[in-house]
Amino acid sequence: MSAKENATQLLINWGRGESGALDQLMPIVYDELQNIAHRFLIYERKDHTLTTTALVHEAYLNLVDQRQTNWQNRAHFFAIAAQSMRRILIDYARKRNTEKRGGGTPKITLIEELVPGNSYDEDIIAVDDSLKRLEQFDKRLARIVEYRYFAGLSIDETAEVLDVSPATVKRDWRTAKAWLLQDLSSNQ
Repeated sequence: MSAKENATQLLINWGRGESGALDQLMPIVYDELQNIAHRFLIYERKDHTLTTTALVHEAYLNLVDQRQTNWQNRAHFFAIAAQSMRRILIDYARKRNTEKRGGGTPKITLIEELVPGNSYDEDIIAVDDSLKRLEQFDKRLARIVEYRYFAGLSIDETAEVLDVSPATVKRDWRTAKAWLLQDLSSNQ
């Protein structure tokens, strides 16, 4: 049995509640989870407090709570893991942005020239907000962005997770990128 097939079987067993399946699964998928976390953190600010390992471990804690998920295969697992990592980073950015803005303390108006432009945290929040708008417009397009861009899944893996053809993923991927570009430029 290949590592991919073994991971898929362990995921199915874990979803069925088999004790020990998750402990057997993690060594098989850990390196790929590290790769996904690394891809996320490449685009984060340099002084980010989360390391690749910490992001993987936080996502792991979220995934452990999803025992009842009907795992389709390892690509489905990595897609869900990537969604979890993205949410963790968005939550960190929102929290940091709130703290930076005084965390609810009264605001004092400053001279406009002294106020810096958008920070990275504001940018990542803007992308998340745009992705949420895309999800309202077309849920599959939003999932394709998450799986292709954030999880790093291939066209074929994304097609498998979404149960559509690779041609549909390619077409929707182009559409989603164009939609996000338009949305981000019109909401700045």
